Amino acid sequence: MKTILVTGGAGFIGSHLCTRLVNEGHDVICLDNFFTGSKNNVAHLAGKYNFELVRHDVVFPYFAEVDEIYNLACPASPIQYQIDPIQTVKTSVMGAINMLGLANRVKAKILQASTSEIYGDPVIHPQPESYWGNVNPVGFRSCYDEGKRCAETLFMDYHRQNHVRIKIIRIFNTYGPRMLPNDGRVVSNFILQALKNEDITIYGSGNQTRSFQYVDDLIEGMIRVMNTDDGFTGPINIGNPNEFSISELAEKIVEITGSRSKIVYKPLPHDDPKQRQPDITFAKDVLGWEPKVQLQEGLIQMVDYFKKYVV
Repeated sequence: MKTILVTGGAGFIGSHLCTRLVNEGHDVICLDNFFTGSKNNVAHLAGKYNFELVRHDVVFPYFAEVDEIYNLACPASPIQYQIDPIQTVKTSVMGAINMLGLANRVKAKILQASTSEIYGDPVIHPQPESYWGNVNPVGFRSCYDEGKRCAETLFMDYHRQNHVRIKIIRIFNTYGPRMLPNDGRVVSNFILQALKNEDITIYGSGNQTRSFQYVDDLIEGMIRVMNTDDGFTGPINIGNPNEFSISELAEKIVEITGSRSKIVYKPLPHDDPKQRQPDITFAKDVLGWEPKVQLQEGLIQMVDYFKKYVV
């Protein structure tokens, strides 16, 4: 069994990863500053002999003897990462530097949770890993987009210069239990509005598309990437290639919830991408991975989870 550090481990995705790793018998150190993460997300792991929760901000160095590092620390929803854009950039860039420095010192393998936002508002569809992206470097979303792009650069340079064993994954839209109800992402927004019979708010025409991945599929993909041999670095797309318009998503959620909500339309935010769909050919070939949970099944589980937020 390994000692594994998960930064951002009390967040939505991080808490699911910690649970999987603890259940597999690894010693897990969960690092989080609780900006968007929550102790409640990992409360079920408290008291387990192989789980440790540490309050820490990755902008500052951290020292521990570990075998593997999953670097997930960074707010991921536009509402959250735009609250303090300078801190968002520092989390991505300084966090990468600090975790890569740790990996270099203790000879750990390290995985960077990058993002489909690397591709910006893409002009190639679907997006393969070879596509360099179409990103606005001075926009409202740049703190996240460019922070993650710089983190990928740092990972590759630490690998080339210091021979750090790295893995880079690009995560596409992911949903599931433990998402924050107020984080502004489309799945959680629509479900809560539908459960409350409020108007479902679509920004733009509703024709813009996304590909939605259930969190369990993502965790499986992450672990498979970490377990590849040292010659494989990525980047590699991890996402569900089934593409839906935002209007289709809203209609599905209304149907599942039996809601009386009406769908209303508002102006599209700055730099919001019109299309987002992963090319997962690489993941299929290298990892033997593809998503198992389809949208209808995943949304039913999400609706059940979010009912507790509706009085």
